[in-house]
Amino acid sequence: MSLATVGIMDLLQELNKAGGFKNLDLLAKQVVEGFIAGMHKSPFHGFSAEFAEHKIYNQGESTKHIDWKLYAKTDRLYTKRYDEETNLRCHLIIDNSSSMHYPELKSYSIDSLNKIAFSALASASLMHILKKQRDAVGLSVYSDSYDFYSPEKGSERHHQMLLHQLNNLVLSKPENKQTKTYTYLHQIAEKIKRRSLIFFFTDMLQTSVDQDKLFDALRHLKHNKHEVILFHVFDKEKELLFDFDNTPKRYVDVETGEHINLYAENIKDTYKIAVSDYFEIIKLKCAQYRIKYVEADITKKFDNILTTYMIERQKFG
Repeated sequence: MSLATVGIMDLLQELNKAGGFKNLDLLAKQVVEGFIAGMHKSPFHGFSAEFAEHKIYNQGESTKHIDWKLYAKTDRLYTKRYDEETNLRCHLIIDNSSSMHYPELKSYSIDSLNKIAFSALASASLMHILKKQRDAVGLSVYSDSYDFYSPEKGSERHHQMLLHQLNNLVLSKPENKQTKTYTYLHQIAEKIKRRSLIFFFTDMLQTSVDQDKLFDALRHLKHNKHEVILFHVFDKEKELLFDFDNTPKRYVDVETGEHINLYAENIKDTYKIAVSDYFEIIKLKCAQYRIKYVEADITKKFDNILTTYMIERQKFG
């Protein structure tokens, strides 16, 4: 176990006592710093921990702002960044339907996050990097209504406002909030006018599944040359593998309230096939529409999220 992981776990224990993510900004910072520490063994080694204040030099740019001291350390050319620079616009979209609040948690730890807490902390971590990079970020939240919208901005006041909104998502417990993804993705797409990186956190669980409408809405996000990354957020052990002990249980649809009583072993194989087939359709449709699909298992670390950002950030420029 790394020192960075220990630090995060200690911090989360303190947050539990305070009742949730009371200092989401600090937690996101620790997640990012732990990730950066691991970058020395990754393809991003040349970025180094100093990436937050620099950008890679592109051939043809003025050499006036090259950081030659950093070049001596890394053997790569970087230019210094300035406060007025905003090279990227990013929009975060979070599905806040009731299914995203599974599993129900009484406390939070790095090894025990539900889907909405995972999405909020992942979003806050991305925001921390974007803030350091002097980039602008916006946020949309939806369920069975368009719950929240804020356009892309880069100010400290805006950053704190979005963190407050993310924290509220974690603390809220919406009951029977259904998912109207295709309705609100169209509205969100119309609001994002300038080319942006769009990160979409959702479990892709719909109350009524109309796949054609759903994927039409995803395709709409691609207009205006946006780059769209779909983080498919789910608990792999429970929601894909259906790994429950074989005692009689009542399984409740948290969005509709419908329930069924059964033994897990009686339907496990059939369930896994049906869900796996649906997940495969999602992946294929994303590939067809050139939407990057990223599996986001809530029982795993955030490295996959942040690595995806790094790759897409470099491609986007």
